[in-house]
Amino acid sequence: MNFSTEIRHSHPDALGHNHEQCVSEALGVAENLCLVRGVHLTPIRHQVLELIWESHKAVKAYELLDRIKPLQQAAKPATIYRALDFLIEQGLIHRVESLNAFIGCRCSGHPHDLLLLICKLCNEVEERLAPKVMAALSQEFSQAGFVVHSKAIEAQGICVKCLEVEDAQN
Repeated sequence: MNFSTEIRHSHPDALGHNHEQCVSEALGVAENLCLVRGVHLTPIRHQVLELIWESHKAVKAYELLDRIKPLQQAAKPATIYRALDFLIEQGLIHRVESLNAFIGCRCSGHPHDLLLLICKLCNEVEERLAPKVMAALSQEFSQAGFVVHSKAIEAQGICVKCLEVEDAQN
């Protein structure tokens, strides 16, 4: 059985974005993918994933530990890192290298290249597929004879919501 889905949502701060539905879809996708793959989404893994999806901001491992401690007093850094490793391996979250943090994957279920737009003001991270950009990069790599195992591009700037706030203040 091939299970693949994309969590369909607009920019996190777009008018009409239903974040509760966004989180519910992400958790449902995760549960279904784990079931299909025969892997276990343990309670701690589920809690970590749910905490990551609480917002569209990247979350650091120790922030997750601090938020899990009241629920799982025995939780240690290794507990969180094992859960994060599992979630990454299953394609349910992404590591944001430049922030040393994690976000939920909106395209769980199939391997994909990664373009992350990171807002320096509100810290929201938007995942984009950007097929034309990735195709152009693949062509460059091919011409260079470079074999790529994975692509992740992180761009830092200011999101549309923060630009609108900035414009309104000026």
